[in-house]
Amino acid sequence: MLKAGAGIAVTSALAGRGIEVRAADAAAPAPAAGTATTAPAPVWKNWSGIQGCTPTALETPGNEAELATVLRKAGAAGARCVGAGHSFTALVPTDATLISLDRMAGIVSTDTQAQMATLHAGTRLAQLSRQLDAQGFGLRNLPDIDAQSFAGATATHGTGKDLPALHADVIGLRLMTPNGEVLECSTDRNPELLAAARVSLGSLGVITQATVRVLPAFNLHRRVFLKPLQAMLDDAPELAERHRNFEFYCLPHTGYAAGIVNDLYTGTDTVQPPSADEDMLRDLRRLRDWLGWFPSLRRWVAGKLIDGAQTEEAKNRSWKLLSTQRPTKFNETDCHVPRADGIACVREVIAALERRNDVFFPLEFRFIKGDDAWLSPFHQRDSCSIAVHAAQGEPYDYLLSEIGPIYRKYQGGPHWGKLHDLKAPQLAALYPRWKDFLALRAQLDPDGRMLNPYLRQLFGITA
Repeated sequence: MLKAGAGIAVTSALAGRGIEVRAADAAAPAPAAGTATTAPAPVWKNWSGIQGCTPTALETPGNEAELATVLRKAGAAGARCVGAGHSFTALVPTDATLISLDRMAGIVSTDTQAQMATLHAGTRLAQLSRQLDAQGFGLRNLPDIDAQSFAGATATHGTGKDLPALHADVIGLRLMTPNGEVLECSTDRNPELLAAARVSLGSLGVITQATVRVLPAFNLHRRVFLKPLQAMLDDAPELAERHRNFEFYCLPHTGYAAGIVNDLYTGTDTVQPPSADEDMLRDLRRLRDWLGWFPSLRRWVAGKLIDGAQTEEAKNRSWKLLSTQRPTKFNETDCHVPRADGIACVREVIAALERRNDVFFPLEFRFIKGDDAWLSPFHQRDSCSIAVHAAQGEPYDYLLSEIGPIYRKYQGGPHWGKLHDLKAPQLAALYPRWKDFLALRAQLDPDGRMLNPYLRQLFGITA
């Protein structure tokens, strides 16, 4: 059952922005001649389907001048931006204007000597990787999924003890305020605005361009291996020290974990077998469905059928190995705890998950270097990320009610795009520059035109 198989058939393509058009009621009478008609309202849903809204308008500006017109037209009702819809929290939903920056995409320029690139903010990470590679460059690191727009990759991170989140390599931004004014900031010019805008949840204005550090394009050698779970937990700190990228996935109710390491590779040969991730998910789900009420038997069967010596190797361009496709949809919580507490925290999270017979989705554990962005979950501390998933269509309330308290015990900072239930007072205690950020937000957007109900609650704004 657990051998590699044919994978799961994908029955429909992922909608890029999660936007549908609501069909007209077939029973509605046709309008009389000369009567004004209203276009169908756009309906937006996020990738997993748990967040949605019906904005009054969907705008797709192609440049800064058009964007300024859109923001002024939105007026006091305000606007929110949408990228790929990969946030599980309600950062996007609005009943006002929804803005997509998909037409503001692509690389503006590159500087070989300075090793930096300037790009339009709507550029998807997958598109950016390919365009940079064509010019001989690459991003230092990438997240597990690369469908996000660059501006919408809210504190997005990969893994590597010496590798920070994506926003840490942003060295300059162009930010348009709600009144259409463009502000420029960089590490040399208005650095405090840059530190705030690097992770701003779309609340300061609309980012239109970003300048980022890049590296000469590089290759990686990836190895995937299995270990008994306890051995993986014991060895994780040493594996993180030894390899450029290291992470592991706990396979619930099996006694095993899958480790993934990447190291720099100077060869030119490429090897990339088809991903077996979907096959693994299918088999873990079947094991749960068949033996979920018999946890001891479930673990025994898994132990008999899993080949602990199985490995997989790949050699290719960095962007082809660091990010992958995720056809199976899910809901997720992801929290970041101080690195010294990472293993202790994940042990408790795994124990909580394995008290539930319905869990089958793997847990992901990663290492991230600290940075100085004001609302970065890694603000001035090296961290470990612990991400827990529930398959789309299955209950996910336990991600908050059972896993959330463990995160809080270890002073975990939430991934802003992943499910959490922390309120403003708790967040103020976690983020040293919280009040500074709120003061700057009020200065740039005093009328709250870039806010939605979720952000007002998150920031504790009642007026």
